[in-house]
Amino acid sequence: MPASQPTLVFLHGFAESREIWSELLPGLPEHYRVLNLNLLGHGTNIHDVRDYSMEAQARYVADKLQAAGVGKALLVGHSMGGYVALAFAERWPERVAGLALINSSAYADSEEKKANREKNVAFVERHGVEKFMESFIRPLFAPAHRESMGRQREFLEEIGKATPAETIIGGMRAMAARPDRTNVLRTAKFPVLLVAGKDDVAVPLEQSVAQAPLAPVAHALFLADVGHLAYFEEPELTRRAILQLAEEIAG
Repeated sequence: MPASQPTLVFLHGFAESREIWSELLPGLPEHYRVLNLNLLGHGTNIHDVRDYSMEAQARYVADKLQAAGVGKALLVGHSMGGYVALAFAERWPERVAGLALINSSAYADSEEKKANREKNVAFVERHGVEKFMESFIRPLFAPAHRESMGRQREFLEEIGKATPAETIIGGMRAMAARPDRTNVLRTAKFPVLLVAGKDDVAVPLEQSVAQAPLAPVAHALFLADVGHLAYFEEPELTRRAILQLAEEIAG
């Protein structure tokens, strides 16, 4: 891989795992180095987790990059993975070659959203993770895909149901506690990509529109008939946007 091409680091979202990128990663050119991580408490990375905060997740990512000998990276984060990427960029901006936020936001949770997360915590505590996932995943797809993408929905439900309750509860409270990080975008010395779904119920369209121009070098892709899962609902366009950012970084 030429030295000018960035390593691509993929960070999945809440109650997901590194497996979510299964339809996006195969189309990447072979000359890119790719790191696809399971964040703390997710996938196979479920042992001895005490801190689910975005800052702890970012430290974990930093340690993995150092162990892999990666100096600077293009961070690609879906939803909570984007929150982790922003926390990383705030702490180690010199290690960020670029930032791609997929269905994610630099804004803090509103009071309403914090309250909704706490309601979800109470539901999980009463009824368990499996019951929670039966209603959590489906609305994340755009209405146009809720029936046609049944296979993908079941795939995400399986990943979610395998996620420990401690991770679900800790993750929701950590996301609610995260600060506003729009200043990371405003002061970014690296290019930023925002991929947003027009039917995203988790990151409202108006929020994506507001944050899109914040970075000095910013690109935005707004996708019709896409909800919170652009990597499944429009994998080709999402992949193309990420690769264009990588090519821009490589010069």
